[in-house]
Formats: sequence, structure tokens, C-alpha cells
Amino acid sequence: MARLRTELQRHEYLYYVLDQPEISDAAYDAMMGRLKELEALRPDLIAPDSPTQRVGGKPREGFVKVAHSSALLSLDNAYNEDELADFDRRVRELTDLSEVEYVCELKLDGLSMAVHYSEGRLARAVTRGDGQVGEDVTENARTIRSLPLKLREPALRAVEVRGEVIMTNAEFERLNRERAEQNLPQFANPRNSAAGSIRILEPWITASRRLDYSAYQLFFDGSPAAELHWEALEKLVALGFRVNPNRRLCRGLGGAREFIREWEHKRESLAYEIDGVVVKVNSIALQLQLGTTAKAPRWAIAYKYAAEQASTTVLDIGVQVGRTGMLTPVAHLEPVQVGGVTVSRATLHNEDEIARLGLQVGDRVLIERSGDVIPKVVRVEAPGEDRRPFVMPSHCPICGTAVVRQPGEVAWRCVNTNCPARLKESILHFSGRRVMNIDGLGEALVDQLVDRGLVKSVADLYDLRLEQLAELERMGEKSASNLLRNIGASRSAPLARLIHALGISFVGERTASILAEHFGSLDRLAGAPQEELEQAEEVGPRVAQAIRHFFDQPRNRELVERLRSAGLRFEEGPATRGRGERRAPLAGMTFVLTGKLERMAREEAAAKIEAAGGKVTNTVSKKTRYVVAGAEAGSKLDKARELGVEVIGEADLVRLLGSRE
Repeated sequence: MARLRTELQRHEYLYYVLDQPEISDAAYDAMMGRLKELEALRPDLIAPDSPTQRVGGKPREGFVKVAHSSALLSLDNAYNEDELADFDRRVRELTDLSEVEYVCELKLDGLSMAVHYSEGRLARAVTRGDGQVGEDVTENARTIRSLPLKLREPALRAVEVRGEVIMTNAEFERLNRERAEQNLPQFANPRNSAAGSIRILEPWITASRRLDYSAYQLFFDGSPAAELHWEALEKLVALGFRVNPNRRLCRGLGGAREFIREWEHKRESLAYEIDGVVVKVNSIALQLQLGTTAKAPRWAIAYKYAAEQASTTVLDIGVQVGRTGMLTPVAHLEPVQVGGVTVSRATLHNEDEIARLGLQVGDRVLIERSGDVIPKVVRVEAPGEDRRPFVMPSHCPICGTAVVRQPGEVAWRCVNTNCPARLKESILHFSGRRVMNIDGLGEALVDQLVDRGLVKSVADLYDLRLEQLAELERMGEKSASNLLRNIGASRSAPLARLIHALGISFVGERTASILAEHFGSLDRLAGAPQEELEQAEEVGPRVAQAIRHFFDQPRNRELVERLRSAGLRFEEGPATRGRGERRAPLAGMTFVLTGKLERMAREEAAAKIEAAGGKVTNTVSKKTRYVVAGAEAGSKLDKARELGVEVIGEADLVRLLGSRE
């Protein structure tokens, strides 16, 4: 087993880091299969860094926040050579040098992530977050084949590596082709795809996305690992990390300019997206001398390449309707090549942006595409001969409902929750884990339900029958039965979740909880005048007006009545049983969940606590009644002990919930 592990790790390094495979895929698969056979015979000998252990089994319930060892700062930007020269001047003045040695590296367009190793083995991976605190994505990071689970050289000290998670253009295109075949929404660009993939709760999905990791900074015991940044990059290579080979040691500003100009023309040949070049002072001593501002280091700057632009004609302006009902104007363009991509549409954001541009249909415009993001109109270059103004429709182009624009907003919205353009996204929102928690309602199934006319409103979910679902693609009686059971279970979801599920503008999870606690029933909330709504904590005029407008719409009142008839909970507190009400056993108790539970997911535990009248929060305070601690409980457990809050296990929680039965 040890020999197989070593060989497989070597071949992973050759294939995923050096791009120099020595054996065929079939030979690699055979070796991996043999190791799996042996590990099945002796699970007690499975090593944590075994190549078979990259993908975990169970999906997580969420991501834990983790403080970085030191700030993971962003970079200041230079958008032209004058700004780059200003950076060089400041560095030379602060260091009292006539010329500074720089390291130039391509600026990969991905997601920053810090990776920690203990005794040479991968221990934790944390996203950049706000630079001070990120999210623990270790299980997902383990699936990245170019990220070593075990360092290639012995490491007696704690090792921290910082780098970029990216997705290649080829993988991005493959992923979008698969999603198109499955009638799933496509990703906008490789960066967003990589960032979303590293934060998926199911590691096996992350593994299927084939992400890469490119390292750019190395620490030993929290300190820089070398006297020169270039040496640190070489050490990263020796430890087994992929380090972008397109880098150069440059003498002064002239060398940096030469590298930047070279790659501005060569970047289209790369297999991945870049949006510029990072210029760093090579000497670590000088880096420490230069220090940092509150937001960025003074010893590095990102030179950003200009966005790619082209001129074309606006043939028409249409309107798209999103899940929240927001109407977004979209320019339909005469097709034009921008950076090797044919562009035929560009976002216009809102009515005010069109007015600011002075844009009309028929105008010649300059469009811009930065990286692979949705193109936008920069300016009108020449008015069209037969130009005509765009007029925002007074009614939704899909369902015909009158659109509204709230004071202080730039967007017009369709307020009809049953609008077909909104319906699919509304159903996905309604059934989400943190909303009504209807497991099994994925995008493909929702598409079928809406396209076949089985669901024309979220309320129709509660009228679905077994025979209707069983005949859908990829369903069958067992899956249909499970889905119906989950839909039925959502009837007991707490009032706060129902308020959140309605999709009222500006009413998210927290505001929904505040409204449920303040008003106590959906009927009181629906009938409250705006002045009374504003008396609720954190509810200002804009939110209150949105709530009032929602419940004033006849179609939304009809939806509420249908949900009432379906048996959903309209009252805060204990659910009713039989003919009389019974006080919930957890009424008035506040819980905090931490660590991994064995019998149920944390979302499921939270839902059961709320259904039993309890309240679940994320912060331990003196008002907390119980902290439920599972395996690998973190700082919340320490806080509970510090405050003297009672800590219970999952079995204790099950017993508390059992009294509800």
C-alpha cells in the first residue's frame, strides 16, 4: 500500500503539475484500483494523504469561518504605464535605491486560497474571504489534483502556501456544454465557475469540475520562507506545487515593462484567463521595509490590461425578467468579434444607464468585454440615422402585470410571483435548504414541472400527485414518493421560513426571522400598514414599502390563501395537532449548532428545533440555552464554556426533540 501510494503520488505530480505523464491513463487507473482493493481489506491502514482520499463521502452542512494567520490582502492596480512608473518611483524613494529588482508573474483570474500543512500533510484550506477571515474549504481543496496532499520534501515546520484556484478555458467550455445538455444555467466565466466550484457543499461535484491550483507565496511558521521571492517560488516547485512557469526576474521598471508588453500580445495563447501582470519587489527584506497599507502591500502592484473593445450597431433593445422580477434592458447587437469571441448581446443594466449613455436603437456603440464577463456598452460613438428611443414597458413582457419602480431604486420590477419568467427560479428559491427545505427539487426537475404545466405557482407543489411525478424523466415511483414526502414535511416549516420563501423584495433570511418574531403570524404581517411595519427591528421605509406592495397585489394574496389551504404554518411558535394546540417543548429556547452531527445534517437539526418552537442562531451569548456540539466543534464550543452555557451532544438533542412526538 505504501509503495502504491508513493507511485501514484509521483504520477499525479508528473501529470497534474508538470504536464509530463509517464504512464497511460489505463495503467494509472489499474494502480489506483489495486490500492483501493487493499484499502478495502485493511481500512485501518488507510493514510490521510492516500490518493484515494481526495474526495470525501458526506456533503457538508456549511462552511466554517477561519481567521487567516496574517492578512491576505488584495493588490493595488495600475491601468497604464504612467501608474506603473509611479509605483516604481514610490518603491525607489522609500528604499533609497536607484533601481529595484522585480519578479513579474501573470495575474491569474481566479480565487485566492491559503493552504496549511502540518507535518508535511494538507491540514486546512481557507478562501480569501474579506482578507482577515475566510471559509474552511479543506474537503473541496483536497479534490484539486495539482494541490499536493503530502509535500514532496520533509517539512518539520508549519507550512502555509497562498495561491490561486483557477479553471482552464477548456474545462470551462466542457462544463458549460454539459450544463447546456442538461438544460442547466451556464456559468458566466471561468473565474466565477472556479469560485463557485470551490464553495459547493458536495466535494464530489468540486472534484468533477477539475480545478487547478497555482501557488505564489510560501511561509514557514508564519514567516517568509526565503530571502528572495524568486527563491520562494523555486522552493514551492520543490515541495510539489504548480507554480506558473510564465514568470521573470526583471531589472527595474524597464524589465517589468518589457514583460508586460510581451504578454499583452501572447495572453490569447494561454489555456487559462489572465487579467494582467503582478509586479513584486524580489527582496523580502525590502518587502518588510515597504510594509502595507490597510488594504494592499506597498511592494506589489497589479498591472491590469485594458478591456477588449469593439464597435457595433444596436439593432434592438429587449428586456429580461429575473427571479425577483427585476427588468433588465439588453442590447441586441450586430454580431462582432471581441477578443476572439462573437458578441451579439450586451447588458444595459437599467433605464437610468440608458439615459446616461444617451443611447437609442440604431446607434453605433463601443462595447467592452473584460475577461469573459458579460459585455457592456461603454458609450455611443455615432447616432443612427433612423434611431428611435427605448421605452421601458409599463407591463411585464411575459405575464402582463404592471411593473413598479420603488422610490430610490433604479430597477423596474414585475411583482407577480406566478410570472412564468420568474417561476422556475422562484420554485428553486422556495424549496432551498435554508428556506422550505424541499430536498429533491433540482433544476432539471423544476424545468419539467413548469414546462409541462404541472406547476404554475409554488402553491401547486402541494397539489402534485404520485402518478404525475413518476412519469417524469429520471423519476420513478420511489423518487416521486420521496419528493412528495419532503413537500409534505415542508408544511411544518416555521413562519420565518415561509416569509422568506415568498420572495418579497429586500426580505432575506434575517429580516424574515425578525418579521416572524415581531408580528407572530402571516396574517398580521400581511395586514400591517407601512407605519407598523417600520416599527419592526431593522425594517426601514424601503423594506416596509416592498412588503406592503407585495401583499397589496391580488395575485400574491391568492398565493397566500392557497398556501393556507395547503396547510402551511401561518403562526409563529408551536404547530397545531389534532383539534387543539400544544405547547412546543423547545419554546423560548435558543440553540447554537457547532461541529459535525452524525444522525442528521445541521440544516435538518435546525429545522427540527424551529419546528419544535426553538430558535437557532449562529452566535453564542448569555441568552443561548444550549450549544449542540458535534465532532470537530470549534470556537463556539470554547465560547460556550467561557460563558457557562450548557453544552449537549446530538443524542441529548434527539431526546429533547423526542418529547415533541
